[in-house]
Amino acid sequence: MKKLFKNISYIYTFDEKIGNLKNGYILVENNRIIDIGKNHEGIEADEVYDLNGYMVIPGFINTHHHMFQTLTRGLAENSKLFDWLVYLYEIWKFIDEEAIYISTIIATYEMIKTGVTTTTDHLYLYPFGNNKLFDAEIEAAKNIGIRFYPTRGSMSLSKKDGGLPPDTVVQKDDEILIESERVIKQYHDASKYSMLRIALAPCSPFSVTKTLMIETLKLSEKYNVLLHTHLAETYDEEMYCIEKFGKRPVDYMEELGWLNDKVWFAHLVYLNEKDIEKLSSNNVGMAHCPSSNMRLGSGISPVTEMKKKLKIGIAVDGSASNDTNNMLLELRNALLLQRVKYGAKAVTIEEILKMGTLGGAKVLHVDDYLGTLAKDKAADFIGFKLDKVEFAGALHNPINAILLCDAKQVDLSVINGEIKIFNSEFVNFEISKYIEKHNIISKKILEKSLKG
Repeated sequence: MKKLFKNISYIYTFDEKIGNLKNGYILVENNRIIDIGKNHEGIEADEVYDLNGYMVIPGFINTHHHMFQTLTRGLAENSKLFDWLVYLYEIWKFIDEEAIYISTIIATYEMIKTGVTTTTDHLYLYPFGNNKLFDAEIEAAKNIGIRFYPTRGSMSLSKKDGGLPPDTVVQKDDEILIESERVIKQYHDASKYSMLRIALAPCSPFSVTKTLMIETLKLSEKYNVLLHTHLAETYDEEMYCIEKFGKRPVDYMEELGWLNDKVWFAHLVYLNEKDIEKLSSNNVGMAHCPSSNMRLGSGISPVTEMKKKLKIGIAVDGSASNDTNNMLLELRNALLLQRVKYGAKAVTIEEILKMGTLGGAKVLHVDDYLGTLAKDKAADFIGFKLDKVEFAGALHNPINAILLCDAKQVDLSVINGEIKIFNSEFVNFEISKYIEKHNIISKKILEKSLKG
């Protein structure tokens, strides 16, 4: 099946060899781009889409999320991270497979609507040992058709062992390792253009044992899968690591062997120059989560200082610390927050957009087929109509409008060659029944938590 997207007013490929194209075309066969250029005359295709008046760019890649948290938006609104977690764990312990499935649909729908074509997820709690939660979110992602890179998260330190979560949401190290191996064998597809890859992700230095971190690293090496965790997110975490391990967070990761090119960390707010050099020299990646860091008062990640040293992707983070799944807003906040601290020339719009596309692809080791628009890349791209009121007055340099103006949502989304959104509307996917069910589940788990 060939699809021709023609008369595209502006194509920003983010590919250095191709550059930007005016009045161009993209020819897709099945799930990949087989040609891209300026003159579509003579090209035959099974389906033809006229995108005159559109601006097209690569799809966004979300590098860190907790999609189940969509069920608990707007709670603990004045709390910092540790207090926020302690409060919400008592609600999240009532999450089941249906809750995971429905919240995954809601989160991915909102992400696709705001330009995400590939997303990770960090599912780290399994109430009462329910390991099928991981399977439920994969089923939901397949249903909606997003390119998915879930991480099998874990927590093994409860309150009685010096951690933050209650016993009801943690698991033993051995069970976690068995399940980690199961989901790799069952789901991980390392092939080019893969729609589903698996990574391993102990939750954080304050919620898992040292043993689990080391053994998870061994599994990563055995199966050649990526590793992920939260790191250096708050000052409280830094103090915890110093008191518990006698080391700051990055130094602790170095001791464990977790500074290597298979690793990407979420947040990285509290860093010094030595930390940055260690991360850089070991080719570690990061997921920058500006909205969550602002919402929880965690601080400002030194992205401006790291942008030429690290692989950096952008992430919406959990929907209870953001509290959206809005990637357009996340990219805008990434731009503006760096400028608040480092000045108007700290980062450019193009740099932030590339972090949200090619940067994320490099973090996830999928830049051989994602992150840019070029021949033989996956057919993952998004488009914006230029005649929207939000862009009025900004068409002299339309790419700036994506972040400086209120883009709201994409008007075109193509994932793996399949059209998900066209003319601003989702194709063959109705969300209303999921919203209704989502709100019922959200209310139910909150009521259960209030009863104790």
